[in-house]
Amino acid sequence: MQSERAPEFELQRPFASAIAVIVAVLFSPKNFYLNFKVEGPIRDPAVFVLLVGAVSGVLGAAVALASNLLFGGLDATDVRAAIVGALLFAMLSPVGVGVTAGVYLLSIRTLAGKVAGFTEVYRMAAYAASALVFAWIPILGAFAFTYALMVLMGIGIQSAYKTSSLTTVVTALAGFVPVASILVWITINEVAL
Repeated sequence: MQSERAPEFELQRPFASAIAVIVAVLFSPKNFYLNFKVEGPIRDPAVFVLLVGAVSGVLGAAVALASNLLFGGLDATDVRAAIVGALLFAMLSPVGVGVTAGVYLLSIRTLAGKVAGFTEVYRMAAYAASALVFAWIPILGAFAFTYALMVLMGIGIQSAYKTSSLTTVVTALAGFVPVASILVWITINEVAL
């Protein structure tokens, strides 16, 4: 039984509501998803992901510039690359969540039945992307993605669709593997450039 509604991002109070969502998702994910209404508009969650991606992108650019300054030379090319990387991370975050939602939707429909729609899964994945606030931290960023895609999405799937523990684990894993493979491929190609 739901006791209270989970906090949601609101454009009228972007920073306060974003912080409320991030705190609720990261510190009490089970409670958040048990009280989360999967039905609703997609605009606010998409803007939330854009905001989280922008913050993480800017912090990631700052870390990259600081490490270049500390361990080598810092020139205009480094600054330009950091700015472009931050902008791309921010702008592509909602798209990445959309791809993630599509993969998880396929996984949910295959393993749990036709219980979900794209908008529902996008909303769930957008708030799971709260873990991206740690994506800018070297090494911890990889764990943040894994936590968002496996743990938070698993809790969301089980809470929203009342799946068994085994179905939840298999569904989350079936969604995680293709998305993680895409992320690894992008990272390898980025490093190769």
